[in-house]
Amino acid sequence: MPKVRFKGAIAGMSGSMEGMVFTDNGLRTVAYIKKPRTSEKSEAELARDYRMAEARTYAKTVKTENPELWALYKQVAKPKKISPQAIAVGDFLNLPSFSPLDLSNYFGRVGDPIKIHAWDDIGLVSVEVSIDRQDGTDVEKGLAAELDAREGFWLYKATQPVALGADVFIEVVGLDHAGHRIKLIENPVVGEG
Repeated sequence: MPKVRFKGAIAGMSGSMEGMVFTDNGLRTVAYIKKPRTSEKSEAELARDYRMAEARTYAKTVKTENPELWALYKQVAKPKKISPQAIAVGDFLNLPSFSPLDLSNYFGRVGDPIKIHAWDDIGLVSVEVSIDRQDGTDVEKGLAAELDAREGFWLYKATQPVALGADVFIEVVGLDHAGHRIKLIENPVVGEG
């Protein structure tokens, strides 16, 4: 039996009726046709269902145990006119990623910038950068500064000198709000960025 939400004219509806399914998140109603199942679920479908259950559990846990993060999800959800639950589920399901590093102004001098662009649905919590020599010895390690809130642009300024032409490894590790860690490792020659 479908449930109808009234506010002036009909504002929303949820439930099922004659093969149609209606979902209402308080902001909008979505309708779709429910197809009858003709076979057992495949391994991929079972894995997808399990992942969605994990995401819903994550969203419920954030709502009850992390009011600051839930407030962020609400803030992000409002202009999109979707529920914070949907934002939390999406944040859990969507893994962040990095674009290649912008090393065009990194010449191994103290203060030289390393520009980082991360892709995530609501942005990363932190980005850590480490630079190592070819033989594995540490040069430096530190946190990048976020340039625009939730836009994905970060900047790291070098704190230690490295010889021009040196072969180094630059590792960037990002952490998103859902706890996913991503890593990017590049092996540039200093000054050839």
